[in-house]
Amino acid sequence: MILQSLCSYYDRITESPNIAIATEGFSSEKIHFALVIDKTGKLVQVLDLRDTKGKKKVFKSVVVPQGPKKSVQIAAGFLWGNTCYVLGADDKGKPERTAECHEAFNELHKNLLGTSGDTGAKAVLEFLASWKPESAPCLSDWDEMLKSNLVFQLDGDKCFVHERPEIKKIWLTYLATAKKGETGMCLVSGEVAPIARLHPAIKGVRDAQSSGAALVSFNLDAFCSYDKSQNFNAPVSESRASAYTKALNHLLASNSNKIQIGDATTVFWTERDSPVEGFFGMILDPRDASAEDKELAVFLESVREGKLPRNIDGAVKFYILGLSPNASRLSVRFWHVSTVKDISEKLGQHFRDLSMVRSFDSDPEYPGMWRLLRETSNQKSKDGPPPLLGGAVVQSILNGIPYPQTLLSAVIGRIRAEQNINYMRAAIIKAVLVRKKRIFNQGMEVSMALDKENKNIAYLLGRLFAVLEKAQQDAIPGANTTIKDRFYGSASATPRVVFPQLLRLAQHHIQKAEYGKVRDKQIEEIVCHIQEFPAHMGLDEQGIFAIGYYHQRQDFFKKTPTNNEKEN
Repeated sequence: MILQSLCSYYDRITESPNIAIATEGFSSEKIHFALVIDKTGKLVQVLDLRDTKGKKKVFKSVVVPQGPKKSVQIAAGFLWGNTCYVLGADDKGKPERTAECHEAFNELHKNLLGTSGDTGAKAVLEFLASWKPESAPCLSDWDEMLKSNLVFQLDGDKCFVHERPEIKKIWLTYLATAKKGETGMCLVSGEVAPIARLHPAIKGVRDAQSSGAALVSFNLDAFCSYDKSQNFNAPVSESRASAYTKALNHLLASNSNKIQIGDATTVFWTERDSPVEGFFGMILDPRDASAEDKELAVFLESVREGKLPRNIDGAVKFYILGLSPNASRLSVRFWHVSTVKDISEKLGQHFRDLSMVRSFDSDPEYPGMWRLLRETSNQKSKDGPPPLLGGAVVQSILNGIPYPQTLLSAVIGRIRAEQNINYMRAAIIKAVLVRKKRIFNQGMEVSMALDKENKNIAYLLGRLFAVLEKAQQDAIPGANTTIKDRFYGSASATPRVVFPQLLRLAQHHIQKAEYGKVRDKQIEEIVCHIQEFPAHMGLDEQGIFAIGYYHQRQDFFKKTPTNNEKEN
């Protein structure tokens, strides 16, 4: 199903005039320099193709003839390659192997271009015949060129040699007549065709091998059966293997179709063109789902209200694939197939669950996934959130199931460690609790803002703790530490031990504070609904305690509406 969907996506984007993707027989590779030669094969200049980003120079992605799969075997690419193959120069200290690589490059081009009348083909052959590998260190920028990938360009041409129409025909003819391997029925297309023994590498998954990793691979005898070796165990035709890998590499190289969720590099696409294909990444992307884009803002407001904008076709299929590195392979962390309508409904429910009164106007109304996960780990540490947590949260959002309990546990743990209950942490706790209440009918409903009618003991205790802290701050303005810094953890877990002591302490603060009577009345209003202090409170109750504390704190600083606002 995954490979079929990727192949369908490849067929779709190859027909799009706005998307540049390598067709069959070609691939997009990292190219650093171009050797500009004249018609006689003389080297005119070395052209630096790299782009400057900040202080670094990065490669240029160029569509070139499909190269051989990297291995320890010597295999040359057509009209492109690294300095070892193209120039016969390397610094690995293996002159014999370097000479063999350069000779293999020369032989390939003699065989393919020897009878061609194309000016570019003749120029390349003349260059290879006259080039002396010992001259390589004399080239300008040689230190930067070493080990980089090179292509050829004819002086005066705007295109590279491999892009000339005659050269393309030669390459495609060579591929068509080249010896094919074993044939069989392709599991993707259902057609009898040459089966790919090795599939092209997938590049762009974070922390995977830089040379690429395999999505389909059988590299040990234990993985094989019926005397079949390597990928003949899962037969995919060469054309379909090329198609799905190009589609996946295109998605992984995209900024709009890829996001990072924990350790899972996640790509997504739609069956047909749909605005939601771009919105999904902007909503969950680390850049945050801001409302600067008017179309995105309308979409977010609509889905949170349970609606879908009229210009969006809800029946279009939506695909989401999460990949994580595993040595030279890729593991499928999650695979989700849905529709645009279903995805929109699930996102809307997610944001409704997260709705919470904000501390500041700058707090994101539609927080991205990275904001959620960041609150589960120490931001001063290099260790990020638990690797499996991101995928579990995404699964909860996409399937409409309860959020993982580990999400609540991680946030409560950070609150206890840092004594900081901010907007994001309160929103996460609320989302976990209200979704559990809706699905399992366990726990309690949680409102967006202060609910004075809520008589839940944990919620009341959280409110009471906030009032006691405010009484202390009124009595001792500018205090470096408050009761929250010393007693929050024990107050939320073992109230019976802490609250009697805090209430006695509060009487001294009330007497000293200018507005002590106000706090005394608030304490009385809350305590009258508490029959006794619990000895212990569980994880969910600690979450409700945090919500009560946060709601009460926000109510202290709530802006008083003007007469006009009241009338409105």
